[in-house]
Amino acid sequence: MRTNLFLIILVGLIGLTSSCQNEDSPRGTTPISIKMTDAPAFYDAIFLNIKEIEIRTESGKEIVEVKLPPFNILDYNMGEYIYLVEDFEVPSGRLEEVRFILHEQGNTIIVDGEELALTTPSGQSSGWKIKVQDRLAPGVAYTLALDFDAARSIHTTGSGKYMLHPVVRAIPEALSGSISGEVIPAESNSFVYLLSEQDTLAGTLVNAEGRFYFPGIQEGIYDIAVDPTEPMFDPVLEEGVIVENAKKTEVVIDLLLER
Repeated sequence: MRTNLFLIILVGLIGLTSSCQNEDSPRGTTPISIKMTDAPAFYDAIFLNIKEIEIRTESGKEIVEVKLPPFNILDYNMGEYIYLVEDFEVPSGRLEEVRFILHEQGNTIIVDGEELALTTPSGQSSGWKIKVQDRLAPGVAYTLALDFDAARSIHTTGSGKYMLHPVVRAIPEALSGSISGEVIPAESNSFVYLLSEQDTLAGTLVNAEGRFYFPGIQEGIYDIAVDPTEPMFDPVLEEGVIVENAKKTEVVIDLLLER
């Protein structure tokens, strides 16, 4: 009799635990889109040839084929994006990671008019991954925006080869603001860095008009460091730049001639 009572209680506890787990993990699917933008760099072009993207959620992984020819990521900056995936259905719940697998061929870089092979260690096997911690609601479209940092993603070897070690940041668009700015004069060809308590959060090179753009910045107060590549100008640190959610902060930074 006691044994039967114990079994009844045990079965009840298992059912209650299973019910709680089902409540925590939402059922259904979520249409997900993935888009990418870039920060300018000292190269003519960087062509990426993405084969597929693995989307990992708490339910496992989904693989989506990327049906794009090799594209120049440097064409997409200052708030312009290229869509890699559009409305691909994945199980709802916790989004954990996206992983990019590249084709064997088609990844190249153009430097001073010369097209060279871009070596991508592990890019064709394990791929390069981006950690994401977000919730996917059933039936609610979700867009993951990515910021590809070209200047910090390309490395050269002693033998003159170009290596791709992607530096990519996930952008929480719904809960963030942005910084749009201009460095005067544009001829300073400046690097611009976004700082928070001595940490470098992002970096970019100004474009031909001296403009720069930092998307997906969490609300807070930041410093902006400007490092001109032309030696006639002094570096500048712009302090106390305020970013608010869902707003664009405009910044104009004037450089002084080196004394």
